[in-house]
Amino acid sequence: MDVEHLRKQLRTAGRVALGVTAAGGAAFAYGSLIERNLFGVREETLAILPPGRRPLRILHLSDIHMTPGQKRKQQWLRSLASFEPDLVVNTGDNLSHRQAVEPLLEALAPLREFPGVFVPGSNDYYAPILKNPFGYFTGPSDQPNDYADRELPWRHMHATFSTSGWMDLTNRHQSMVLHGLRLDFTGVDDPHLERDRYTGYPHGSSTSEAADHVRIAVAHAPYQRVLDYFTADDPDLILAGHTHGGQVCIPGYGALVTNCDLPTWRAKGLTYWEHAGRSVPLNVSAGLGTSRKAPVRFACRPEAVLLNLTPRSP
Repeated sequence: MDVEHLRKQLRTAGRVALGVTAAGGAAFAYGSLIERNLFGVREETLAILPPGRRPLRILHLSDIHMTPGQKRKQQWLRSLASFEPDLVVNTGDNLSHRQAVEPLLEALAPLREFPGVFVPGSNDYYAPILKNPFGYFTGPSDQPNDYADRELPWRHMHATFSTSGWMDLTNRHQSMVLHGLRLDFTGVDDPHLERDRYTGYPHGSSTSEAADHVRIAVAHAPYQRVLDYFTADDPDLILAGHTHGGQVCIPGYGALVTNCDLPTWRAKGLTYWEHAGRSVPLNVSAGLGTSRKAPVRFACRPEAVLLNLTPRSP
């Protein structure tokens, strides 16, 4: 091969490599400095209430991943109280640092004035660690064995949630009444840690099924086994988080991973889960934060979700 021709090819390859590197650097800078702070609210409307009932507003929060010093996130969380939700549902992964509990509780203080329910995620229990990002393409992340060294002060956080009146649905079922309508909840501990133990829905009197009620199932990580056993008992709505919506997505395509066995096209948003002859609305939140070990979002803005529940047609 002509030496000069080879030199030209090498120069061209070098310019392409530099261009790709520069583009990748710009995308990382945008995702790290800008997009991960572009908090927004996604609104959905579901006609799942019994006929004649007044509408309900559910604010779904997930994957806050609070760290000290995140003033913008704290202020934005406080501002969500202006929606005056009838119910707050928190699907876990609130923390990303041992010293983040008080900033989190302060940010959620206005929302803790409203009725709420919660379940934990792995990053409520344990601080995150640095992981190889390419490992997510081979399946859900492995669980390390150094949990004792990374335990977070989750007991204080959960106790404060409960003292505020929020129901703890960690492998539990419970009911509450809002505006005269009974809401039956079931929830599980984090399926990603394989701590989920399904307890079914609340059992009332022999005539309780005849009274107007809505069934809501709550989990942090939307593994298919969990969605299946929820759906088999005929809920009206399933809420989950964990996926971060893919966190780093391809514009026009979407998520590449979900960090569980949920299909990537369900990584965020409202879809319908089908099992045992039933089809149930499933809302997966893209979440509000990132692990502090991977502080970037791309083509996947952080979100809270406002679910407007309306009556079914008679």
